[in-house]
Amino acid sequence: MLTSLLGFTVVAALLTVSPGPDFAIVLRTALGSGRRAALCSALGIAAGCFVWGLAGAAGLTAMLSASRVAYDALRIAGAAYLMWLGLQALRSARRAARTPAGEGAEGPVEDGAAATAPQTPWRAFRTGLLTNVLNPKVGVVYMSLLPQFIPHGAPVVATTLMLVAVHAVLGVAWLGAVTLAVHRARAVFHRPRVRRRLEQLTGTVLFGLGAAVAVETTR
Repeated sequence: MLTSLLGFTVVAALLTVSPGPDFAIVLRTALGSGRRAALCSALGIAAGCFVWGLAGAAGLTAMLSASRVAYDALRIAGAAYLMWLGLQALRSARRAARTPAGEGAEGPVEDGAAATAPQTPWRAFRTGLLTNVLNPKVGVVYMSLLPQFIPHGAPVVATTLMLVAVHAVLGVAWLGAVTLAVHRARAVFHRPRVRRRLEQLTGTVLFGLGAAVAVETTR
């Protein structure tokens, strides 16, 4: 069990630091809504891992992988959600560019950049959760990866949840580090021009990820 756990930890760490929608979501939340909301978003992503882990233990991910219709339906929903989040970020950046210098929603702003309304912790949590749950690739990865690290004779559900917990802890630690880095550099990131450019960047990335998933669905 210890060997399997150590091996999975290495693989999970590599998966965790790979760029993807989770990183973009937490980065945008940290920029626009602060440290607390970004951490809640990371916790929502971790909760999504447990949803997929339980689904895998129950055999639902196998059914999802076997049914092309179900897989594509979930993937289309996930693509639409990512593209919607990307469009939100791009609209936010455009509104900031059009707002005259002066008073914004949260006080004085500079260079025509208006502050956007921050997300509540619950909304940030929900965004992270939906981003993960609506990504069927997470389920497929879990279905193909987790069984390889479950020792013969070990309880499947309990061991699956333990492995998922390792992945979730690594994810929260990594995304929490990203949040802390943004918070410490807030003097730079909260400059209106920098924040607007980052909104544009994260919006483009999220929309592009969603579009890539949608295009893959049509193949």
